[in-house]
Amino acid sequence: MRNANLPSGNRMPVFGLGTWRMGEHPEQFERDADVIRAALDLGITLLDTAEMYGEGGAEEVIGKAIQGRRDGLFLVSKFYPHNASHNGVIEACERSLQRMNCDTIDLYLLHWPGSVPLAQTFEALHQLQESGKIRDFGVSNFNLGDLEGIPEDDQKR
Repeated sequence: MRNANLPSGNRMPVFGLGTWRMGEHPEQFERDADVIRAALDLGITLLDTAEMYGEGGAEEVIGKAIQGRRDGLFLVSKFYPHNASHNGVIEACERSLQRMNCDTIDLYLLHWPGSVPLAQTFEALHQLQESGKIRDFGVSNFNLGDLEGIPEDDQKR
């Protein structure tokens, strides 16, 4: 499987499994977990999710599916813009880690632009990175104009 280099030097797989629509129906959690397990068995190592997918249900399914298999996986999760305040980011990350039953998210992304100043969001992301709860961070679904609020030091990363 091919990998891409992140600005931090960490590597991430270029191909993975998205979990949108998983975890929406508790009676299908086991089936959803089986899909993830099958993907892992076929060599997929990147799992992409978000707190909004099934309102946390997709992250719970991932937690169930990767039990005993976390090593070698690359987990990507995204948080809501309304959770982009300093405390909101920290709390959203803690909830995601708990749902996925893991200690670290490999890539943590702001899902789309919101009203919270990006400097505040990035300050919290740096704190999470320094504490080891996330390895890398960034944004998702941003247009070029949306990037203007990103702190200058982070634009170079």
